[in-house]
Amino acid sequence: MRTKIIPYFQAAILAALNLFAIALIAFSQQNAVQETLSRYGSRGNEVRAIQQELRDRSLYKGSVDGIYGTETQEAVKKFQKQQGLTADGIAGPATLSRLGISVGTAPSATTANVQLLARIISAEGRGETYTGQVAIGAVILNRIEHPSFPDTLSGVIYQPGAFTAITDGQFNEPIADSAYNAARDALNGWDPSGGAIYYYNPSKTSNQWIRQRPVIKTIGNHVFCS
Repeated sequence: MRTKIIPYFQAAILAALNLFAIALIAFSQQNAVQETLSRYGSRGNEVRAIQQELRDRSLYKGSVDGIYGTETQEAVKKFQKQQGLTADGIAGPATLSRLGISVGTAPSATTANVQLLARIISAEGRGETYTGQVAIGAVILNRIEHPSFPDTLSGVIYQPGAFTAITDGQFNEPIADSAYNAARDALNGWDPSGGAIYYYNPSKTSNQWIRQRPVIKTIGNHVFCS
């Protein structure tokens, strides 16, 4: 009898272990999804956008510093209550949508994306070093992931007034060979700009607003800033 009971016992143990493993994976995946949301302890551009929107609605009086602290959490709860949402203090998709905040995802290095990004890099970065050209591409991609800019590559590039090369015709000039490689490197994740969302040539711009932006670094003729 014992030789018949043992296999059943082993099968029961294996089944229990499988169920436990499945539950553990599901729990981990759930937590992974939750961790992508802006919540207490989060930092970054999305948090700044949340704080600014809440300030504009007179729900938040703290600094727009990109740090999701207690004051931000409480302001989010107040907003959620006003909107009839679950007041958990977590800025999930529904809360962000009601706030009007949208953040895009950096595109992949498809042929079409390389072509479009290379064209603006070539137009804006003629005469710049290769690293400087990649940095220009990186700024454009950083804007896609920033809540203050459009969420797509074409949206950022064609945003009215964003790039002088669009309006002065340089965008339609032949694309430099180096720009194609620079576009691929930027799309594949190289960011020499250090996370910048603006750049300018100090010898050519008279825009005082951009000169007041926090400087990250200088590459060639361009100053890159946040």
